[in-house]
Amino acid sequence: MKQIEAYVEELYQGVGGNKKEINESKKEMKSHLLEAVHELKQEGKSEKEAIQLAIERFGGEQEMRSVVGQLFKAQRIFANWILYLAITVLLLSIVAVGLLSAYENENASENSEVASAVHEILTSQGSLTDSMKTEIAALIDGTDQISKVEIYNVSGVGVNSVFDYVESAKPEYQYSKSVWSPDWLLANFYPYGSGGGDKWYVQMETRLIGSWMGIILFSGLAVYATLFTIWAIINAYHHRRLNIAWIIAFAIFNVVGYLVYILVGKRKMRYN
Repeated sequence: MKQIEAYVEELYQGVGGNKKEINESKKEMKSHLLEAVHELKQEGKSEKEAIQLAIERFGGEQEMRSVVGQLFKAQRIFANWILYLAITVLLLSIVAVGLLSAYENENASENSEVASAVHEILTSQGSLTDSMKTEIAALIDGTDQISKVEIYNVSGVGVNSVFDYVESAKPEYQYSKSVWSPDWLLANFYPYGSGGGDKWYVQMETRLIGSWMGIILFSGLAVYATLFTIWAIINAYHHRRLNIAWIIAFAIFNVVGYLVYILVGKRKMRYN
């Protein structure tokens, strides 16, 4: 029935999206309308009346055009949200890694300052006194990441032998404290040593949470790459250009693969 076909074509005029999906949707709508017309004709309606009633019951041209437009618009919105989510995950991962890196750099700077301050205390007098020990303990307590400090008297020990000596010698003074380090933080404690002059060697144990930077960066990139690949595949599908080669290109080369996809598409349009 030409009137039904004309009605359906009018509904889908200007609707963007995958042509195959649009054609399938058209076919399904025509089938429903023709079925409704057939039932109305069996009730005694003329063909013209049956077609008019079927269209009215279906919702009318303006209403149905709005519904069809919203349907394909929803598909585009879904694809866009996937892209926005991918970019958001990537940016949040970069920001999180940047903040953790800044935090670790700040701790490293504080470790250096504390070590220098300890050496200043040690060189203020010839021997290690109780008041000096109290000052050193106060410095360590003033940090969040230093869990232990050990003071070694290395006078008479060769420069090249200091590390071996420290591993086996008993420190002149040792102070330790509890540092916040729950299991989920995945923290590691590493030695931080520094020598000052010919007499004293200071070794501290400091907390590092660098493991989280790798986890966040890797996870963020993996989620971003997956979402971007899905978005690119959806776009290629709507453009009716999806094949296994493009899926592999999107999955492996990500943005670069999609840029190549766009350039190839433009070149084909130019030649056509």
